[in-house]
This record gives sequence, C-alpha cells and structure tokens, in this order.
Amino acid sequence: MTSLGIGLIGTGFMGKCHALAYGSVKAVFGDVPATRLEVLCDVPAEKAEAFADQFGFARATSDWKDLIADPKVDIVCITTPNKVHKEMALAALEAGKHVHLEKPMALSLEDARQMLAVAERTGAKTIVGYNYLHNPAISHARKLIADGAIGRIVHFRGMVDEDYQADPDLAWTWRATKADAGLGTLGDLGCHLISLATALVGPVESLVAETRTVHETRPMGNGSSERRPVENEDIASALLTFENGVHGVVSTSRSAWGRKSYIGFEVHGTEGMITFDQERMNELRLYQNRGELAEQGFKTLLSGPAHPPYGQFVPAAGHQLGFNDLKVIEVHEFLKAISEGRNAVPSFREALHFEAVIHAIAEAGETGSRVRVARAD
Repeated sequence: MTSLGIGLIGTGFMGKCHALAYGSVKAVFGDVPATRLEVLCDVPAEKAEAFADQFGFARATSDWKDLIADPKVDIVCITTPNKVHKEMALAALEAGKHVHLEKPMALSLEDARQMLAVAERTGAKTIVGYNYLHNPAISHARKLIADGAIGRIVHFRGMVDEDYQADPDLAWTWRATKADAGLGTLGDLGCHLISLATALVGPVESLVAETRTVHETRPMGNGSSERRPVENEDIASALLTFENGVHGVVSTSRSAWGRKSYIGFEVHGTEGMITFDQERMNELRLYQNRGELAEQGFKTLLSGPAHPPYGQFVPAAGHQLGFNDLKVIEVHEFLKAISEGRNAVPSFREALHFEAVIHAIAEAGETGSRVRVARAD
C-alpha cells in the first residue's frame, strides 16, 4: 500500500479539520501510508473550487456521488449535516471505500444499525469522529484505571456543555428539526461524553433521564417576527447503570451561557479519583488514598512525551496539544487500521453503542421510564 486517496465532503469547521489532519499525519507520525488529497466536494461549485485550492485538493466537485465514484479516492470523509450521513456512508461503503464519518452516525438508531451491517458486509474500514477519545490524557486515564491506580471503579460523573444555543433570539436553523438534525444536544454534544464514559468505565446497560427544550421557538432570521418551533432537546440529564454495575450521572446542554466546548468528568474508585476538564485538556488530576494523611491531595499530571503519542508532536511537556492535533491522532489510528487490516477505534460498531445510549436517554426523557440500552448485535 503506497498511498491512499482522500475524498472530503464538506468544508465547514470539521471539513477543514479533516483536511489539516490528512495533510499532516504522515509528517507527524511517519509510520502510515502517504495520503493524497484527491477530491473535495461542496456546493456551489465555486465554493468547492475555492476550498480545494485552499486545502490543497487535486480537484473539486459539487456532486458527492462523483467524488465517491472517483477511482483515485480510497477514503471518503463525511463532514456534512446529519441528515445525509446515512445516504453518503452507504454509497461509499457499497463502492468499496473506507469511511471516516463525523458523529452522530445517523438520525435514528435503526439507520445507524443499517450502516454497521453494510460496513461489516463489505469489509470496508470505518471510523467515527470522536476525537476526544484520542487525547493522550484520556488514554493515560484509561491506563491508570486498568492498572488499578484508583481501585475498583464505583461511579462516573460527567458533563458536556456549550452556549451556541443559549441566546433565545438566535435564528432558527436545521439543527432545530428532528428531520434534519435528529437529536439536539445529545447528538451534538452528549455523544462525546458517552464515548468517554464508555471508554473509561464500559458499556451502559440501562438509564433514566430527563430532557428539556429551553427555547421552544426561534426567529426565522435576525429581527424576524416569524418564529418556528425547536423540535429537539437543549438539555438532558441521565442516571446510568453500566453493565459492570458502576453508577453514573451525565448531563449535557447546548444552552449553557459561558461554556465553550466544556467537557468535564470524575471517575470515582475505592482508592482514589481521576478528574478531567477539557478547558485544560493537557492535564489529568489524580487523587490516591495512599501515604501520609497530611500529604494526601490531588496531583496534576501534565501531558508530555511519557503519554503517547504526545511526543510525536513536541518533545517536552507544557507545549500543549490542541483540538486539531487530536484529529491527527484519530486519522493516524484510521490509517494504521487500514494498513494493518484491523478495525479502527471507534469503528461503526463501537459508535453504535454511543448512539444507542443517547437515543435511550431521549426515549427515557419522553417516557419517564427506565430504558435498557439496545445492544449492537
């Protein structure tokens, strides 16, 4: 395998993130196949041409089916609004392409199941864009837990918040509809927290939850007197029971003034605790009930070369990895999986569990009942 051709659909925030990652991963890691930025797709055609030039793609198109059909494209990156994830992913898989899909997988759990079935039938490799999972600090937290650094895990507490929907006068968009976006804050933000909870503690078995829509209508435009309804949730909270018996509490809001991509969690053990705050994403805090009582307390673990693959980017702690660096690590995982013939993490199979949990939270919020999380198989 000498090189892999990349086709990118979408040029927004995540599209640019993908372009940067695939363009730099070989330079950062060195141990992956070279990538060729072959085709970029967006609408209108003029926009596609401009971004193809900016991002360094060989050609542009305004037809995503044309991108998928191109024999030079080996990996299709889908960074589009949620409603077209399923159609594009299925078409790419059936064409024999590997798929790098931004979350959530689809509008419904049934659609996500269908996507997994096609991926496993075709043998194509898949990965879903849960880039926070690839933070070296998170990887080290998983190692600490596996090594018994805080004893037996008994509780997980987490929250993920933004304020991009906090303003009641913000104009209505596709994100407010179930037909275009599916879930609200659960699909945008909550799934990230569930991915971390699952990685640190394990799969979720059942839950109870409440959801709320804070702003029930939004104006059709700036200053417009016409308003349209918001169909999905702005906030959600859930009590989780993990398959291993651990108890958990999670909450998410897209209407939390002052929060900017905030993710925080605590993992409680019988012998200590691990805490993480995304606003200080290069740090973990660790408490261990060991040693002299007068000297016990939380200590800060600063990410550095001892926390792979941090050292591939910079040679010393304190230089700080950022959001786009996590996407480079994610792309590295995907390219290694393709070249080694194994499944990437998280593939459609792992991501289906995250989808099952957020849809269970939505269901529990509507019914007021405990909901068992559907299994992937």
